[in-house]
Amino acid sequence: MTDEIWDLCDRDGRPTGEHHRRGTPLPPGLFHIVASVAAVSPDGRMLLTQRAASKTHALDWEIPAGSALAGEASEEAAIRELAEETGITVPTADLVLVGRFVEASALFDLYVVRVERDTILDPDPSEVVDTAWSTLDELDAHVAGATIAAPWVPRLAELRTPLGRAVARIAPPTVTMDG
Repeated sequence: MTDEIWDLCDRDGRPTGEHHRRGTPLPPGLFHIVASVAAVSPDGRMLLTQRAASKTHALDWEIPAGSALAGEASEEAAIRELAEETGITVPTADLVLVGRFVEASALFDLYVVRVERDTILDPDPSEVVDTAWSTLDELDAHVAGATIAAPWVPRLAELRTPLGRAVARIAPPTVTMDG
């Protein structure tokens, strides 16, 4: 998308009032927002998407994510990306922030949201070729096996523990009583 315009912010996420066109180098010391949301089913599985063959990091797995467009808050970008890539729509108020990871030119925000496992998926074939409901251990296996998109490796190195806690909060394990 060559006409994609982003708002710029400082390292603390404060808007600078400047805009930036995707595909051109960002000025040093400025950042744009990238937002991601893990849709989590009641059994604690997260929806992963496999990137289309035409995209960078082709056929690698990831959690739906993308850059916030000009005028769009991080939460709004996360909701839009989830809907665009998977067809899942959720209210912004249902998002739970996992954390923020500072990249070279982006502030990466990761959220979780609880959805029903029988939610109908409608992936955009230009973005996604497959989906999978995955456990946190399966997510770790993607990282270890280098089948996750490369930008996710440092993100998950920092955010994996808080992601696990957030998943447990919104989809707590069920306890059964024998007896």
